[in-house]
Amino acid sequence: MSSITASTPAASASDLGRGHKRVIFASSLGTVFEWYDFFLYGSLAAIIAKQFFSGVNETTGFIFALLAFAAGFFVRPFGAAFFGSLGDRIGRKYTFLVTIVIMGLSTFLVGVLPSYANIGVAAPIILIALRLLQGLALGGEYGGAATYVAEHAPEGKRGLYTSFIQMTATLGLFLSLLVILCCRLAISSEGFDAWGWRLPFLLSIVLLGVSVWIRMQLHESPIFQQMKSEGKTAKSPVKESILSRNGKLMLLVLLGATAGQAVVWYGGQFYSMFFMTQTLKVDDTTANLMVAGALALATPLFVFFGWLSDKIGRKRIVLSGCLLAAVTYFPLFKALTHYANPAIEEAHARAPAMVVADPSTCTFQFDPIGKKVFTSSCDIAAAALAKAGIPYEIVSGMAGARATVHVGGQEIAAYEGAGLTKSEGKAMADAFAGTLKSSLTAAGYPEKADPSRINTPMVMLVLWVLMLYVTMVYGPIAAWLVELFPTRIRYTSMSLPYHIGNGWFGGFLPTISFALVAATGNMYYGLWYPIIIALMTVVIGMLFLPETKDVDISK
Repeated sequence: MSSITASTPAASASDLGRGHKRVIFASSLGTVFEWYDFFLYGSLAAIIAKQFFSGVNETTGFIFALLAFAAGFFVRPFGAAFFGSLGDRIGRKYTFLVTIVIMGLSTFLVGVLPSYANIGVAAPIILIALRLLQGLALGGEYGGAATYVAEHAPEGKRGLYTSFIQMTATLGLFLSLLVILCCRLAISSEGFDAWGWRLPFLLSIVLLGVSVWIRMQLHESPIFQQMKSEGKTAKSPVKESILSRNGKLMLLVLLGATAGQAVVWYGGQFYSMFFMTQTLKVDDTTANLMVAGALALATPLFVFFGWLSDKIGRKRIVLSGCLLAAVTYFPLFKALTHYANPAIEEAHARAPAMVVADPSTCTFQFDPIGKKVFTSSCDIAAAALAKAGIPYEIVSGMAGARATVHVGGQEIAAYEGAGLTKSEGKAMADAFAGTLKSSLTAAGYPEKADPSRINTPMVMLVLWVLMLYVTMVYGPIAAWLVELFPTRIRYTSMSLPYHIGNGWFGGFLPTISFALVAATGNMYYGLWYPIIIALMTVVIGMLFLPETKDVDISK
């Protein structure tokens, strides 16, 4: 690395060859740890919902927990703007050193945060504040690491070099799943739910120390140092990025590259896990093991597609991944049902569940603040089925009639909750839930996925195909983004569309899809969101974005 200095901005390929392993390793390892911190929350969303959102009903609590997860994604563009501006003005190295410190400390504090039962509403408020800090830090991390590596890479190898950065998100998720699994296996299920879930968060303080030490050894990007020595750094990177022709390009990059990449990435790695655990009722440990196995098998493909993009271009690989995902998501997720919990598929075919009700009494049951009370018989019946993970259809009934659930030749009358006292409501809810559970069991609907009927090889094959799409859209994206923007505003310009795409379009995917499923009763309805976004990206990217693999990024 000593050969890469401000005085040698045009370092030779051999110079870069001696230093690039250290650059890639240091940048990638620190980013792995940062993604590990960020993904712990997503992997433990169900437990966190019970720990910090126990003041609301279970369904709303899980949605609220997903919203807290999404809060970190919401602020990522703001972190991209703030830290991107710093990175374009003072340098890449010191900016992503600051971001990892913020991320690591925020994650550690989640591990020591008292639960709702201990400090009440202050618990979720503090949790969300820590998630916001994580999101801000991550917003500044990715652009810095990707830009830093790309600006060290020799011509013709930027796709390959930056693909190692692209692996870090998956490796971070893999590491988080591995640590969680080890803790689950070492501690009883009750102990893990009560306190053991905190251990992976506490471990982050060790990872933070290692990451800071590694990044302190790095030198600044030679391209940035050359630009700085010539006095060509941007005075206001955010303004120059947005309020110019560059702003139009950023919008096209958002809609024609990163939005589709984001929904395919989160659909393959996160929604598939939520789908298995929440909808198919696969045991958490079993689901985590299968997702981790599929990730391990797919991870080398990030490097392969990065390398391939140096040969045939970034654009066609990213857009092909989006198109394949859009075309095959429905059959792939139906295959997950068939191989992971065939009893649901069989019961639904043999005895489909229906809620017969006056449509005017059925509402969209999305209550992010946990204050709205759903009292109509239609809402009560639909919520009970959604909580049980049972696919159902709402059928129009007589106006003013009380809703009924039809399953397996049985008819179960729901009740009207309006006007009932708390004790009366609980008694009615318990009676209705008991009758409904008996009818569903008689119709063959399972309470949990039967481990003996899970076709593990086929489930992992389906998950691997979903991961394959992830590697296609994500492996080349960093090189593509770096090459689209000029050096003086590169950190800011690439970070904003990347983090709006991944933070908003991708980060809100679990929440939006879960709410769509709960509203319709169709377990696959949530897939329409990533499919539509991916198709939009294919069209816009194909028509308006250029191929960039041979451009000179030193300008």
